[in-house]
Amino acid sequence: MSIDVHYAVDGPEGAPVVVLAGSLGSTLEMWRPQVAALAGDFRVVRYDARGHGASPVPEGPYELADLGGDLLRLLDRVGAEQAHVAGLSLGGMTAMWLAANAPERVARLALLCTSARLGPPEGWAERARAVRAGGTAAVAEGVVSRWLTPGYAGRRPSVAEWMRGMVATTPAEGYAACCGAIERMDLRGDLGRITAPTLVVAGADDPSTPPPHAGAIAAGIGGARLHVLGPAAHLASWEQAGAVNELLRGHFGALRHTAGTAVRRAVLGDRHVDRAGAAATPFTEPFQDLITRYAWGEVWTRPGLDRHTRSCMVLTAMVALGHWDELGMHVRAAKRNGLSADDIGEVLLQAAVYCGVPAANKAFGIAQRILAEDGEAEG
Repeated sequence: MSIDVHYAVDGPEGAPVVVLAGSLGSTLEMWRPQVAALAGDFRVVRYDARGHGASPVPEGPYELADLGGDLLRLLDRVGAEQAHVAGLSLGGMTAMWLAANAPERVARLALLCTSARLGPPEGWAERARAVRAGGTAAVAEGVVSRWLTPGYAGRRPSVAEWMRGMVATTPAEGYAACCGAIERMDLRGDLGRITAPTLVVAGADDPSTPPPHAGAIAAGIGGARLHVLGPAAHLASWEQAGAVNELLRGHFGALRHTAGTAVRRAVLGDRHVDRAGAAATPFTEPFQDLITRYAWGEVWTRPGLDRHTRSCMVLTAMVALGHWDELGMHVRAAKRNGLSADDIGEVLLQAAVYCGVPAANKAFGIAQRILAEDGEAEG
């Protein structure tokens, strides 16, 4: 039977909902690095799994379907007919269950440092016995040693200590009952039923769910994308927070990315966009994603100004700031947006008054070259 779990909500009302499901032994506070990155654009819902944090501790045993039912009930409680869902470790298992059993409720899925089958079963039974005998404090040190690489824990001792406290204050019966759910969990046969676009993230140094586990998930879900981040252990969401946040923002903002790509192609042309995409590297890809989603998908798609007007403004900005490398590109973009050679000349004349004659002189030279190449200006 599902229960009402404790949860917190951040972000604007009416924004797309993102639900974050956490690891065994954690509370909703484990998602601190993600809240600030996501709450500007999304309605972020974090929660304590049953038996954890401020959520109830119902009598066990627990099965993964119980945890999935709690998450489904939470979606109803926050009024989300459909949501993006990200889960790490036990939260990832819960998210996979939800995506396979209630696919209409999951828009896009992100699975971090998790597994579809995490054995051996006797290891989980032994951990449950240890917790019932000595409390969660007995396992806190070992758990956090798997959550963080030694290098990160050494640089951030206060974070490691806080995490040990989080594990140590988890109710023993709740932790042990969730160990039982993992012990009996096997989602390998369910992966093919997951239809939500899926991002899979692994920590390169994760001893609990190493990259082959993520690879098996990605192989089992049609079209899933796999990223391995390092250095990072089990809580890659902390150790590689910046990279994880960008991946989540890009994945959950994919509709904006699609719209931005369409406008970018219409304004700059297929050749330019294809060339920029081909030249992208792992270092520059986040920047390409940023400008596609925000410059093109957020601003250029707004209805308040037409593209003709936006091009006039961009040309002026290029002159004012001396962005000569991009001016030629935006001269061509202005033509696609309906400006004639005479219109472009008028914009540059206006810029000469307010941005300076030397800057306009440089701009006229660049524009004349571009227009001449296209047969639209006399030398």
